[in-house]
Amino acid sequence: MRIWIDFLSYLPIVIVLLYISKDIFGKHPAVSHSIGFKARRALNWLPLGLTYAFLYMARYNLTQSKNALGDLMTKEDFGVIFAVGTFTYAISFLINGPLTDRFGGKKAIIAGALGSAVANIAMGFITYAILNDHLQIPLKLSFSVIYAVNMYFQSFGAVAIVKVNAAWFHVKERGTFGGIFGILISLGLYFAFDWSKAIVDATLATVDYSKLSWLQNMLRDILGITGSATDQTWWVFFVPAFILLIFTLLDLIIIRDEPAGAGLENIYTADASAGEEDKPFRLSEILMRILTNKVILTIACIEFCTGVLRNGVMHWYSIFTNEYPKMAGTTEILPVHAFMKNNWGLMLMLAGVFGGMFAGTISDRLFQSRRGPVAAILYAVLFLGALLMALTLKNDQILMAAAVIGMSFAVIGTHGVLSGTSTMDFGGKRAAGTAVGLIDGFVYLGTGFQSLSLGFITTRSWDWWPIFLLPFTLLGFFLAMRIRKALPVPKKSAAH
Repeated sequence: MRIWIDFLSYLPIVIVLLYISKDIFGKHPAVSHSIGFKARRALNWLPLGLTYAFLYMARYNLTQSKNALGDLMTKEDFGVIFAVGTFTYAISFLINGPLTDRFGGKKAIIAGALGSAVANIAMGFITYAILNDHLQIPLKLSFSVIYAVNMYFQSFGAVAIVKVNAAWFHVKERGTFGGIFGILISLGLYFAFDWSKAIVDATLATVDYSKLSWLQNMLRDILGITGSATDQTWWVFFVPAFILLIFTLLDLIIIRDEPAGAGLENIYTADASAGEEDKPFRLSEILMRILTNKVILTIACIEFCTGVLRNGVMHWYSIFTNEYPKMAGTTEILPVHAFMKNNWGLMLMLAGVFGGMFAGTISDRLFQSRRGPVAAILYAVLFLGALLMALTLKNDQILMAAAVIGMSFAVIGTHGVLSGTSTMDFGGKRAAGTAVGLIDGFVYLGTGFQSLSLGFITTRSWDWWPIFLLPFTLLGFFLAMRIRKALPVPKKSAAH
């Protein structure tokens, strides 16, 4: 079993390499670029995308710290901390979206990585001080403040990746980027859940060395953990901070906001701002364009539902598997739940990789670069998954696991094709940052709403967990059907 898990963990890397090869050497039916252009484009988005993925690790490591800290961070504490962070994240887009449109995606991703690294270092030091009795402060209050700072800087990530790639991808090939975006999200979830769990397991004071990988044993040796009397949970914050600092340097050297910055000719994108490249940046004009666009506002409402559903499954399933034995009156986790819990990041990654590829491919090839029909199909899958969860919550572990994987497939695919692609299309290259800021802000308003709600609900009874999710699947489907025919209208044609 371990061999197969190791094999599956490398599968997304293989898929990314295949995507790169296909993009560089393959021929697109509607858009033609030179091999040199496509190679430099891949070199541009890869470090940018990996920085975005590691920002996920520096964001959702909070979930693994909650599991490791036990009663020091209750479910309600976790719900409050995460909600404060996500509401901060949502509001931050009002500032950081326009800032990114004005100063460029490269500066935005560097600011996000540096700020998040510093915030994670601060959370690591607080965890160290509390676990070693050097500080007697309320963990909920201190983490709420610093996690909010972390999430402010985290909000630069999605804005930056969409802003930069809006200048490098034509509308007709942005479904491909939507697939890439889904893969990067999935890698980030793998880093956040499985890598973070591996760090927590490796830094326990008492550990079964036979269950640790060679990397975990090497980490223990590097950190000098052997012989420690205290679980060194703080490393779950320090490690992603160190990785982000490395990628900050790589981004500074490699990333360019536009092809012209890399010595190439800028391309005609055919999005909503195509033909306006020489117009000066005016925030009032950009905001008016975004806030009066019915398609963008509808997508924002769909993505509110996505925020509820994505995090309503992603975070709470791993907590559910922890508590299931007590609910079932046993001391052992059921085998399927145990496998899912131990490999939750891997399962999310695989679901997201295939969800992102499915959504991006059928959007460009089957629906002529329309994103609404894809979102509608995936929201139908989300409805069926939530219904199956409700029916199998406590009586069929296999179907329950299938339901949450199916929902993860659908919700990451939806998020990639809407937040990652539609924001470029309807905001256009000039307003991509502000558009993704608005839409991702709604994602995290939904995330914060579900965090507060499910923290309260699941403390009382897990039975209401899937029931809470069901209405949002229906609302998302209805809204997606409303934009099923929507396509961006360029300001000028390619012959301008």
